[in-house]
Amino acid sequence: MPGLTLAIPRDREGSFEPQLVPKHARRPAGFNEQVLSLYARGMSVRDIRSHLAGLYGVQVSPDLISKVTDTVTDELDAWQNRPLDAVWPIIHIDALWVKIRSGSVASRPVCLAVGVDMDGCKDVLGLWAGDEGEGATTWMTVLSELRNRGVEDVCIVACDALKGLPDAVTATWPKATVQTCVIHLIRASLRFASKQHHTRLVTELKAIYTAPTEQTAEQALADFAAGELGQRYPAIARTWHAAWSQFTPYLAFPPETRKVVYSTNLIESINARLRKATRNRGHFPSEQAALKVLYLAVREQITPRARDVNHVAAHWKKALNQFSLFFEDRLNTK
Repeated sequence: MPGLTLAIPRDREGSFEPQLVPKHARRPAGFNEQVLSLYARGMSVRDIRSHLAGLYGVQVSPDLISKVTDTVTDELDAWQNRPLDAVWPIIHIDALWVKIRSGSVASRPVCLAVGVDMDGCKDVLGLWAGDEGEGATTWMTVLSELRNRGVEDVCIVACDALKGLPDAVTATWPKATVQTCVIHLIRASLRFASKQHHTRLVTELKAIYTAPTEQTAEQALADFAAGELGQRYPAIARTWHAAWSQFTPYLAFPPETRKVVYSTNLIESINARLRKATRNRGHFPSEQAALKVLYLAVREQITPRARDVNHVAAHWKKALNQFSLFFEDRLNTK
């Protein structure tokens, strides 16, 4: 960054303090915060340089931008290793894919866990870069780390039927219930059908996931499989049958609780913003670079000031009371 000579007034006691440019300052006030904010919003280094040139009228080197963003590395490590509550009513788990260079450029999953605490507020628990696969070994590493950070029990783990995840969950928290996202099942069903039938399919599938009991839901699935669309697209019924054991747990809850656990839309809304932060970059030079960008994007979304707007449900207290009845004394915090 080009130097700028300032003529600072001097006084006998040396008590004069410049306000616009403090003593020994090497960058304009707010410069680092501007860079981090732009980085978190998905702008590339080239875009940030162009933006700063228009804002401050100076040319900034890529190395300087890297130095500024590297200042969050210690903060990222502290955040990733912070202790967590012992009991969580719900944890949503998902993965997004980013391109990372490790010899060659390859798509790798970044696992994301979002917990819902006793107050009904969401908290991103961590980010983990996995290997090229997304199997049980990757998920065991993620869940074991959560347990090592203090998570002793989880009532419901909501996920998108990710490979190897149900086994990893039960191995880590034997009492946890694995709940497949209903929205995920609907999307998987629509992939098998022509768009002209999507509206009818959504209507017919609604009878399954809004059924009052598991037996009623099973009968609704049988009726769908025997009907016109079920006969035309038999793969849809097979998809629901394959996920049945992880789909049905939420049917035991009343409506207030169902709305909280039946979908992973909570975590998908976060993932959508994280994808926006990575979309313009093509690929990352390292795993640490990818995690740094994603952490900054998470930091932009969730702050202590935002807790009031991060409630999962308007009637969380009713849902929590139902949780307490269903899971007995597991939600008692000591």
